Order: sequence, then C-alpha cells, then structure tokens
Amino acid sequence: MSTDPVLRSEREHLRRSRADLAAMREHTLSLTAQSADHVSTEYLKASLYRRAKALEDDPSLPLFFGRIDRTADDGDDTFHIGRRHVMDGNGDPMVIDWRADVARAFYRATRDDPHGVTLRRRYGFAGGDLTSYEDEHLLDPGEADVTSRILTEEIERPRVGPMRDIVATIQPEQDEVVRASLDRTVCVQGAPGTGKTAVGLHRAAFLLHTYRERLARTGVLVIGPNQAFLHYIAQVLPTLGEVDVRQVTVAGLVESVPVRAADDPETATLKGDARMAEVLRNAIWSHLGEPAETLYVARGTRRWRVPVHEAADAIRTLRERGDGYTTARALLGQRLAHRVLLRMEAAGEITDDRVQNAVARSRPVKAYVDELWPALDPVKLVMRLLSDPELLAAAAEGILDADEQQRLLWHKPARGPKTAPWSHADAVLVDEAAAALERISGVGHVVLDEAQDLSPMELRAVGRRAATGSLTVLGDIAQGTTPWATPSWPEALRHLAHDDAHLEVLRKGYRVPAAVVEFAGQLLPVIAPGVAPPEPVRSNPGRLDVTRTGGELVAAVVDAARDVAAREGSLGIIVADDAADAAAAALDAAGLPVGRLADDARITLVPATLAKGLEYDHVIVAEPAAIVAAEPAGLRRLYVVLTRAVSSLTVVHREPLPDPLIHQ
Repeated sequence: MSTDPVLRSEREHLRRSRADLAAMREHTLSLTAQSADHVSTEYLKASLYRRAKALEDDPSLPLFFGRIDRTADDGDDTFHIGRRHVMDGNGDPMVIDWRADVARAFYRATRDDPHGVTLRRRYGFAGGDLTSYEDEHLLDPGEADVTSRILTEEIERPRVGPMRDIVATIQPEQDEVVRASLDRTVCVQGAPGTGKTAVGLHRAAFLLHTYRERLARTGVLVIGPNQAFLHYIAQVLPTLGEVDVRQVTVAGLVESVPVRAADDPETATLKGDARMAEVLRNAIWSHLGEPAETLYVARGTRRWRVPVHEAADAIRTLRERGDGYTTARALLGQRLAHRVLLRMEAAGEITDDRVQNAVARSRPVKAYVDELWPALDPVKLVMRLLSDPELLAAAAEGILDADEQQRLLWHKPARGPKTAPWSHADAVLVDEAAAALERISGVGHVVLDEAQDLSPMELRAVGRRAATGSLTVLGDIAQGTTPWATPSWPEALRHLAHDDAHLEVLRKGYRVPAAVVEFAGQLLPVIAPGVAPPEPVRSNPGRLDVTRTGGELVAAVVDAARDVAAREGSLGIIVADDAADAAAAALDAAGLPVGRLADDARITLVPATLAKGLEYDHVIVAEPAAIVAAEPAGLRRLYVVLTRAVSSLTVVHREPLPDPLIHQ
C-alpha cells in the first residue's frame, strides 16, 4: 500500500468515480420507456439502451488520465479529465469528459500560455489501477520544462490488438483538428505515425458530444479503405462512449450491384475520371423528349388542352431548376395539370387541389409524361451505356475520344443486371447515375480516411454523402498507391465539393521511430518530391535490421520471425500478396502460427496491399523488390509497408533493394 498521500487520495477518487459511474448506469437501466405511441416508445427504448451502453465501465481502462487545477475568482477549481463525464449523487462532476470545453486547457496549456492552469497532472496506470502521477506547475518560474515520462510511456506502449484511443496523449496541433467546429471541413495531410486516423476518429467523437442533438438526426459516417482497416479501428469510438456510428468501406457505400469482375488499371482509371459524371448526365437527359402534340384531357363533358409551347415551357422550367431527373419528372404531371386548371377556372369551373391531383393522375397526363420524360433506372442506364456503342458515343461526344469509348464498353453484351460483368468502378458509375436521377440523403459529418487513394468519381460519391454536412478528410499524398491516386489535396477537395476546406499538415511523428523514418524516407524524393518526412519525437530511436540472404527467402523470414517474436509487443509480417500463402505455411510448419488480419493475433501475416493504416510494434518486410514489382505504384506501396513499425523494422531480402534505398 502506497504511503504517498496524494496517490492514496487519487486512488480513492478513482474508486468513488467508478462507483458513481455504476450508479449512473443502474439509474439509466431502471428507467422505463413510455410514450403516447408505439413508435416513440421504441425510439426511447433504443435511446436508453445506447445510453446504458455508453456508460459501461471497462475496468482495464482508467476513468481519468489527467487533472488540471485552475485559479478562479471564487477560489480554486480542480477537474479530473477522462473518457466520459461522471457525476456523483448530488450532480457534481467527478470526471470531466475530455471533449468538454473546460478540458481544452489540459491539451493546450503551456508555460507561455497556461490557459489559467496552475497545475497539470498526468496519471500512470497498469490495467485499470492508478500506479503513479506526474505534476507540471505551469506558473512556477523555477521549474524547468521536462518531457513527461508518463506521456512518453503511453505513446510508446506496445500495440497489441485493435487500435486504441489517444485521449491521454492528444497533442496541441492534433487538438486543433479534433475541436474544429461541425460546419468546417478539415483536410489533414499527415505522414505515417502523425496520428491522423486517431485524430479523425476523435474529431468524430468530439462532434458527437458537442453537437449531440443535431448529429442524432443526421448521423456520422466513417469511411475506411478496407474491412481489415475498419476492424482495426472498430473499438476506438465505442471506447469513447460513441456506439452508434456507421463504419463502412467505399465499396460498401456504393456497391448496389453484384460486383464480380475487375477492370484493368487503365479502364478503372478511365471509369473513375470525373469526366464520366458529364457522360452520365448526357446519357440521362438524352431521354428527355420535345413535345410535338397538344395534350388533351377529358374532364366531365369537356376536353381541355395544353398547347405544345406550354408543355415545352413546363419541361424547360423544370430542367433548369437543377433538380434530379426523377425528381423533376415527378413534378411535370402537376405542372401540366395546373395549366388545365387555369383554363377550367377561366371557363367558370370550380377547382381545388383535389381536382388538380386527379388531372395529374389521369391516364392522358401520365401517358404524355411517360412519352416525353420516361422513367429511368440507374442500374439499367449504366448497363446500357456500357453495352451500347451508339448511346455511349452520343453521351461522350466531345468528352471522350473513340479509343476511350471503346475501352469503356463491355466485351460481351449483358443479359440482365444480375448477370452483367459489374466491376467496382461500374458500381461507382451506378451511384453517380442514381444521384443524377434523384438526390440522395446525406449525413451530418463524414470521416474519410486514406482519401488520397480514391478516384475522382469515388470522391464525388463520398462528397454527396456530405453535401449538406462537413467532412474530416485524412490521408498522405506520399501513400497514394492506386493508379488514380489524387495528385493534390485541392484537387481532391474539388471533387468532394468542399473546395473551402481548411488544410492542416501534421508534421510530428509519434508512432514511427527515427531509424525507420530515416530508412523509409529515402523513397520520398522519388515518390512524392514535395512531401517532407515526419519529425520523430519519440525518445526511442527504434531498431532497424536489414538482412540479405543467399538462401531461401522463406527460411530467412522464418528465422527473423523467430527472433523478433521473442520481443514484447505485436508482430506484423508483411509480404507481397502472391507470397502470403507460402509464408503462412512455412511459419506454421516452424511452430509460429500466424493470424490473418481479423484475428487480433499477436503475430499477423499481412499482404502488402492491405497494410495501409495498420501498425505493429515490430514489422518484418519480406523482399521489397517483389512488393515494388507487383504494381505500378510499387515504390509508394513499399513506403507504406516500411512505415507500419512502432518499435523495430526488419527487412529481409534476397533480391537487391530498390535503388532509392541505401543501407550501410
């Protein structure tokens, strides 16, 4: 038992806080959802369930990680800062949510600008037990600036399992992004290890807390590059008390057709070109006809007419409004019916809205609308566009040349939507067509990670989901590995339709150690000349081992894995995609069974194309030359896999290293 009275007092505060959190949850569970109607009752039940879920206590996590003391006019204030708000039975705060405005000072206070803070305290924990504390007296001129040992240990703590939150270690430049207002789109350029993914997720948590009522109606969407990445980050928001956020890949967002084919890089790049949006619009509006005959509508004993020029005027007005094709089509019947009503009223007939609706639904009006403004289905439209050379030529005139049009066409005619050779890029075209036909509903905020890898058409699809909201756009131009990777953030933001976004560059590297940054950074002048490497701030420079073998590569990888596995922390073994099965078999035979990406195993085998966004304490990269040779952007892919390491990087190769890499 510690004899330190401060430590004893803080442990007692932690014990009481846990008891108060349990009481808060019990109170929530005791509430009964009752309302005047069934729907409202079910809504209240769901709301209470989410509230109770958010109040669950994880004993392995500390309820608070810091404290600030501030001097106020009416005395001193003390605030314990934690992952969620906890209050006692009297309603007084025991723990302040890290997102609360008063907690801002914990992250921003410095000796030059203390934000009213006299003392900042950080806590050390083992599991959920408080083990130490560290004080910083910001107003004491005699106290020297020192690097926080607790902060350093938390940043460098071994990574095992899914990604964890960084609420205890958010740095001032990261906090600027996290606390940006909901009406502001922020684009974060961050080199490996700068914490951009964590910053984006914590901004989502901050917005959900600060704009709770507004985002409860509109929602928050997190978009990641693949399922492995989403699995890796899945627990960050729930840990922060946010359990109702949809997380999805771009494929999951747009694929409304059965994707069973893959385009070659040139075709996929063309289908992802922003010009395709104009081609689709042309194909859609080419179905709009010009009226050539007068519309006659029988009503009672008389026939009423709408002349050709009035019908043409109604069509032109609706198209110029800028609504989607289907939305505008739905209004044409009412516009034509209104013209009929004007004539009926001029003749002394009594009319009202019911009469107009009846005329709009009459057979002559519906037939007239169907002929001039036919209904369209986005799936069938895109299928026709990719199958019919004449429709494509008409829609692409002046936009795509003959060779590009030929490249777009499917080699075999499609018999129907279910059997058509849909690719992912085709599915994005369907999504674009659907939005051109009828405006889709969006969400209040979108967090888009690895945005540099999206095509212009994919970016447009994401931007539509935030048309009336905002985004947090995360990425690194140097890590763009797709053939259509964006060359600059202003261009990507233009496709997202958020040109006015604030661009923030995170420069400090908290994850990748200096030795790894220096080695991988040799690739930057070749793959991204204008991008600077991160500035490592960790006390541990890390370990780099580069081994060239004259024997079998797989055997050398097994030997390296056996050695590295003896170290504390997680191990990721990254290989070229086509070498994954052989490596897994060899490691298993050597008594080193590895997990695949969704297994949360201590040792994980990672195909190179799925490594983006992941991190491991120790990384073994097998045969860089094979990773580079596997795809056109191979050097960028290699930069990605080399920068997954938190503590040590081991490179095993038989073939010579790629030219930009020099190791002595």
